[in-house]
Amino acid sequence: MRLGEKRATSGGMTPAPRSSRSLTSWLAVPVLLALAGGAAWYGFSGRLGGSQGPAECKIAQTMVDRLRPLAKGEMAAVGVSNTPKPPPEIAFNGPDGQVKTWKDFKGKTVLVNLWATWCVPCRQEMPALDKLQAELGGRDFEVVAINVDTRNSEKPKAWLQENGIHNLAYYADPVGKVLQILQRSGHVVGLPTTLMIGASGCEVALLKGPAEWASSDALAFVKAAAEPQTGR
Repeated sequence: MRLGEKRATSGGMTPAPRSSRSLTSWLAVPVLLALAGGAAWYGFSGRLGGSQGPAECKIAQTMVDRLRPLAKGEMAAVGVSNTPKPPPEIAFNGPDGQVKTWKDFKGKTVLVNLWATWCVPCRQEMPALDKLQAELGGRDFEVVAINVDTRNSEKPKAWLQENGIHNLAYYADPVGKVLQILQRSGHVVGLPTTLMIGASGCEVALLKGPAEWASSDALAFVKAAAEPQTGR
């Protein structure tokens, strides 16, 4: 496995109690009010269930076995799948404006983060996601941050530039279909929401809420997820 070689400074945060630098009290934005710009509180996800998936998802079982003991500290709120399964089918725009699906990332572990400029906790965790991409991004891993703003497609790009977010490629869902699909599937209650999709293309973890993605706990979690998968 080859991970990116750039280094980044780790952040610090514990889920309970949280440090002064942590996202101590945050508002999550329910999807039903997302397009209207509303906001409300919600809790983190529990552990994920799921029925037995196809053969490639059985292979991903080795990954979830590695991840489960690492869901602690900064990653304690992450729900690691009991059984890996195919994620809901979605489509979104890539950096070149072309439509992307999960198939475009097969063979690479991806941390899929849904964010918007009107979501305060989303904006707060973007620098950490940027550091995570700088630290580990490469052939085997990528942070896929999908912007879901629907009113002004240029605003998110400008916000990223103004706030020094330079390592993340720009992915977007300007028509809001991704939020609708993931809300119906139960993945999204509010923003931010983050899914971990393994190299096999199977969902292995879910977090409903923000996290300090540049922390040592997060780095250990992602490194374990990006290790090559083998059959059982």
